[in-house]
Amino acid sequence: MCINDDHTFDTKLVSHVIGDLKRGKAAGFDGLTAEHLLFCHLAVCIVLAKLFQLIMLRCYVPDGFRYSYIVPIPKPKESFSKSLLCDNFRGIAISPILSKVFEYCVLDRFSNYFCTTNNQFGFKKRCWF
Repeated sequence: MCINDDHTFDTKLVSHVIGDLKRGKAAGFDGLTAEHLLFCHLAVCIVLAKLFQLIMLRCYVPDGFRYSYIVPIPKPKESFSKSLLCDNFRGIAISPILSKVFEYCVLDRFSNYFCTTNNQFGFKKRCWF
């Protein structure tokens, strides 16, 4: 696949992705939340765009982008009347906000190369062409 101008990560894309982040979510293990990026100086968007461009050019993702932690959330059905079993919880992964911004930038630029299927309820499976 050839990288052209449509595939680059510019400041406009990064600031747009940051502007669309949901507020009030839990912080990742690095302690950063969406609010940190939403209310930061514009220079952070410039630095992140350069970082994301380097990640794509060097084909190297920082180690911190792959770490997350799982938080157990009780399922709503009669969770308070039953004894606490593992089956009564679902886990959500809390990922670093910078890795989420990178993921959304990749999805914005490369979504034409992904396809989805409905093989699993509640999730979309992505496949490459």
